[in-house]
Amino acid sequence: MFDFPGCWLPLLALALDLAVGDPHAWPHPVRLLGRLLAAEETLARRLPETWQWIAGIALTFGNAALAFLAARLLTSLPLLGGLAALYLCFAGLALGQLLREGRAVARALDADSLDEARRLLAGLVTRDTAAMQAREMRRVLAETLSENLCDGLVAPFLYLVLGGPALLWAYKTVSTMDSMWGYRTPRFLRLGFGCARADDALAFVPARLTAFAILAAGRCMGMRARGGWAMVRRDAARMDSPNAGWPMAAAAWVMDAAMGGPAVYFGKPVAKPLLGPQDGVWTGEKTRRLERLLAVAGVGACLAMLAGAALVAWV
Repeated sequence: MFDFPGCWLPLLALALDLAVGDPHAWPHPVRLLGRLLAAEETLARRLPETWQWIAGIALTFGNAALAFLAARLLTSLPLLGGLAALYLCFAGLALGQLLREGRAVARALDADSLDEARRLLAGLVTRDTAAMQAREMRRVLAETLSENLCDGLVAPFLYLVLGGPALLWAYKTVSTMDSMWGYRTPRFLRLGFGCARADDALAFVPARLTAFAILAAGRCMGMRARGGWAMVRRDAARMDSPNAGWPMAAAAWVMDAAMGGPAVYFGKPVAKPLLGPQDGVWTGEKTRRLERLLAVAGVGACLAMLAGAALVAWV
């Protein structure tokens, strides 16, 4: 747990994330992780298929431990350790960039630039966007913004509060592996098993915290969810993932607009469960309100976690 001076690190990191986002010209640890995982996948493919399960599990724990130790080393450097800690904290959060990229898609949709919206949305989701129309793109944008509030902010911030930059980057490593390998496809079914299960375990609490934060933010902003927590819990249980449905269902009920339905992943049609009120549709105004809702929920959740950590430290 952070001491008092260290408590300012998460606040500064959050402020930087909201102000700067993720400038593409800056180096970023996730890009380094991506290159490492690409090289590891090439090596793992040379193993017999039955050994790829074991390789995936071993790489999950090995990479997380490596990230933890690297962060500990960088933050302990004389003179530069404090700057390294701030940068690692800032780079581990993604609310600012998430909202910026979502806003770019929304602007393209508002301008009826569907091809541009499809291109921008394709950078945020793994599903095929080539045939999507405006209404479907707004729904998909709402889904990815809501789900990634947990993965991009609440979960890493929780691990930052619990264990500093080292624990944050151990989590981010597992999360990055899951985003690259955690698909139920023939290519990744074995290699990605370990990181997918580890990510499920690490995101279990943050996903529910995110859903609660969205409901609380909606109430504070005068938007009440029909059915509240009971409906969110019911809808979240319909998803294959134990975590993804929680923030999505919460946002769907608060915004009174449905999520889920038909989708295409890697060329294959998938029927995703419906979340939220089935008669609600996404509009440009609802998309803009969702961005504000997620910003309030994300910042509120971070402040609540810091307050909880300070209370525990004081007691």
